[in-house]
Amino acid sequence: MFTSVSARSAAAYKIASIDASVEMADSHQLVSLLFDALLQNLGAARIHIANRDIPKKCKSINTALRILEEGLIAALDLENGGEVAANLRALYDYCVRRLVLANAKNDVAGLQEISNLIEPVATAWKQIKGKGQPYLQPV
Repeated sequence: MFTSVSARSAAAYKIASIDASVEMADSHQLVSLLFDALLQNLGAARIHIANRDIPKKCKSINTALRILEEGLIAALDLENGGEVAANLRALYDYCVRRLVLANAKNDVAGLQEISNLIEPVATAWKQIKGKGQPYLQPV
């Protein structure tokens, strides 16, 4: 039940590296990190379903849900973002509903569908830094 010193060191380094990335990131980079973490957790959930590791699947999906709800949806400026923000809100809401259903049914295809929907948005987000309208820039 003990982990080796090198495993603990690697885990501590990973946490410190993530913390440093978040601390040094501007708001645009933070949203990019949220997209990366969302896609990573969706991929992990697919692997956990294949391995029949339900507790880890649930943890990955819960993290993905929190990223969607507390990170991406919460960051939207619906008042100033117009149609773009409204469309993103609708997409994220759909992903939340689809994720809950995929979790209940251990639906790998549902998780892949969400990844397929989020990947182009994440790619576009990374490309607009400094190029978009002010309402596209996170606060």
